[in-house]
Amino acid sequence: MHLTSETLERAIEHLSKLPGVGRKSAQRLAMHLVKQEKDGVLQLAQALIDLKEKIRYCSNCFTITDNDPCPICRSAKRQRSVLCVVEDSRDVYVIEKTNEFKGGYHVLGGVISPLDDVGPDDIRIKELIARVNSSSEPVTEVILALNPDAEGEATSFYIHKMLSPFGVKVTRIAHGIPMGTELEFIDEATLSKAFIGRNAF
Repeated sequence: MHLTSETLERAIEHLSKLPGVGRKSAQRLAMHLVKQEKDGVLQLAQALIDLKEKIRYCSNCFTITDNDPCPICRSAKRQRSVLCVVEDSRDVYVIEKTNEFKGGYHVLGGVISPLDDVGPDDIRIKELIARVNSSSEPVTEVILALNPDAEGEATSFYIHKMLSPFGVKVTRIAHGIPMGTELEFIDEATLSKAFIGRNAF
């Protein structure tokens, strides 16, 4: 189909590159933006620019933040002796919505996946060990909250093995979550119960 506007075609092409957005959805989004007031579109454009210019990773827990350290790491109300290990910053948002967990986080930035050529050195396991081994903020418990799939299980076992010399308690969220499900798609109630029912590794 030949469009009458190269500008519209360019917008559709870029929108269709977003995850879960096909060409038809991209076309609807582009046409919707054409009909919007200029201020609204400019605000959206600025928000997208800010994503690249203002977003950074917390130097302590490695979650996405505007300010370093992130608000969770800065908070005096958090229990710093308990760390929850997650794969991605999205998982921090999901867990925070439950209001169940009051400790700190450690974002690995991935999981061990030999098929994708991702090994232990490609994710932030060394940084986790350094945090556990730090004398400034002693860690007494590490909660593994990785996706219950083959890669998540392999990563959990590896972390458990690496942390065993430090005498830290290693737990994992309870297995009420179906295998193969990603944390970001689990409802808050199920995830909250999984935290309450966590077991020793």
